[in-house]
Amino acid sequence: MEKVVIIRYAEIHLKGKNRGYFERVFSVNLERSLKGIRHELHRISGRYLVADFDDNQTDEILSRISGVFGVHSYSLGYSVSNTLDEIYDAAKTVSPQSGTFKVDTHRADKRYPLTSMEINAKIGGRLLEEYSALKVDVHTPQGCVYIDVRENGTALVFGQFFEGAGGMPVGTSGKGLLLISGGIDSPVAGYMMAKRGMNVEYLHFHSYPYTNEQAKDKVIDLARLLSRYALTDKLYTISVTRIQEEIHAKCAAELNVTLLRRFMFRIAERFAQRKEAKCLITGESLGQVASQTIEGMTSSGAVVTLPVLRPLVGFDKNEIIERAKKIGTYETSVLPFEDCCTVFLPEFPAIKPKLSFIEEEEKKLDVENLIAEALETLEEIRI
Repeated sequence: MEKVVIIRYAEIHLKGKNRGYFERVFSVNLERSLKGIRHELHRISGRYLVADFDDNQTDEILSRISGVFGVHSYSLGYSVSNTLDEIYDAAKTVSPQSGTFKVDTHRADKRYPLTSMEINAKIGGRLLEEYSALKVDVHTPQGCVYIDVRENGTALVFGQFFEGAGGMPVGTSGKGLLLISGGIDSPVAGYMMAKRGMNVEYLHFHSYPYTNEQAKDKVIDLARLLSRYALTDKLYTISVTRIQEEIHAKCAAELNVTLLRRFMFRIAERFAQRKEAKCLITGESLGQVASQTIEGMTSSGAVVTLPVLRPLVGFDKNEIIERAKKIGTYETSVLPFEDCCTVFLPEFPAIKPKLSFIEEEEKKLDVENLIAEALETLEEIRI
């Protein structure tokens, strides 16, 4: 009887003839998530087993598995041979000793000589003999013994399903570049695209010395938290201080943020092309702030040719906060360190700026040289 973590995948079973590719990427991601922990990973016909691990690291393994996209559910249990005696020995280990229970068997091996109902009856009967305080309740039991008879002569026995992160394995849906700030929204946006299988790279714009090192450290912490799911090991930063100073000095004050975002999108697109990313990702939510009106979004999107994905566009703030709390980024996001968008913030930013007015104001700036100068400030940070 070997203790194992049993992993079941989510949408991969729908992929038909391409399923092998998704399974291979899923395996790689599971291994990456368990880096530094002694273990073996086995695949058994739609199931993955983490085996041969130190029992003291069980909780850490379960925690890491819970954040891997593509995992539908996982369980801590035992792998045994498919004889009734060995199944029963494992069932005793996971069964409650009092209260109500049921045995629930799944037979992947249809050649097994007993039906699922017969296995339920035999194992359940022996457990009732073993524990006099147990009673059967097949509708609302207090505990369950799950038995999964596999095709390779083994059975998996466990007592509980844990919900996985769902989604698709990271790396199966191309690469995107996330414009990550120190706020609540952008980490959630990155999480949502990683959940759909996208390999997410991080780019952060800063305005040092108008923003301090603590603001930068905050973003590094957010990137590290997000990487539990996105499996990304680098954060890239670029300074837009010079650009903001030029905008503030030469352009209409109400367009400060609008013009800055157009520069950010241009710079992000050029960096994304270097990284072979196929889209930009932002945390924009329609109407949340002045720059996120449809006019503001249109203005920003007009300067790039790459698609701009806005997974939060229809969310209200409370929905975004709820997701940020769920993925563990909220407490860091609300730390009181400002990001670059708060520098030179006008008293009355334009809500519905006309594109012709924006373009006219932008002519006052040496756009290409400012972009080139900004790209020279590129810094790579390992997280």
